[in-house]
Amino acid sequence: MSISVKHISKTYKKAKALQNISFEVKKGELFGLIGPDGAGKTTLFRILTTLLIPDEGTANVDGFDVFNDYKKIRNGVGYMPGKFSLYQDLTVKENLNFFATIFGTTIEENYDLIKEIYVQIEPFKNRRAGKLSGGMKQKLALCCALIHKPEVLFLDEPTTGVDPVSRKEFWEMLKRLQQKGITILVSTPYMDEAELCDRIALIQDGKILEIETPQALVKKFPKSIYNIGANNMYQLIKSLKSYSYQYSVFPFGEFVHYIDTRENFSTRDLLQFLESQSLSDITIEKTQPTIEDAFMELSK
Repeated sequence: MSISVKHISKTYKKAKALQNISFEVKKGELFGLIGPDGAGKTTLFRILTTLLIPDEGTANVDGFDVFNDYKKIRNGVGYMPGKFSLYQDLTVKENLNFFATIFGTTIEENYDLIKEIYVQIEPFKNRRAGKLSGGMKQKLALCCALIHKPEVLFLDEPTTGVDPVSRKEFWEMLKRLQQKGITILVSTPYMDEAELCDRIALIQDGKILEIETPQALVKKFPKSIYNIGANNMYQLIKSLKSYSYQYSVFPFGEFVHYIDTRENFSTRDLLQFLESQSLSDITIEKTQPTIEDAFMELSK
């Protein structure tokens, strides 16, 4: 295993950030840690990159213990924190040279690994990092995390605040890096990105709710879900939440995802109820569950 976490707990800033966390990541796997802000993702990343010490439990990265072998782990992993943390007053090239020097290497030595990413920012190599766009900052940070050819790569919410095109490009780059044998652990609050991982761990309030492949997680969803639309989204949600048979109601794009408590659910009964609530243009259609639906169900 590239990463092994057993019964990790951590109280951080007077809050239980992690509660008895255990999981394993296989060598060469793209593993996703999926959950909202405050779920404990960043705390876990800081433990695995030896920046924090857990209160309880053990963790190994690439065969090394996070407490006893912290120097070896720091030399062998790449870490891209959620907040852009490079030197904003240095240029793109100066940042790359700096991080290469720290790890006793050069840009040229591992250029093959970062080539596909670096060619996109090379035209801006003399621009200060603080003046780059969000997508360019992201690519520069990834280059700096890869410059020493790590065995394991940690990416903490790397696409937060980045435009959709850059997000797509970034995940395409991760897939290519995985093909080079790099183990990747990535955290994200975006459920659509979870589908791009080999396996995912859903995390909430410092606890892992489920670990599964995205396909298997959706496939074993136990309930029927309906897409419901109407002329007034606010009134629709309010009405559905007051409906006697509602089990779950939450917005999903232009629709509301609705689950009923009855086995013999009748769309006609629900339609009549919604019409009585002064709603119009009502649509009720059965739909396929998503990872977001699975997360909402597990976190109830």
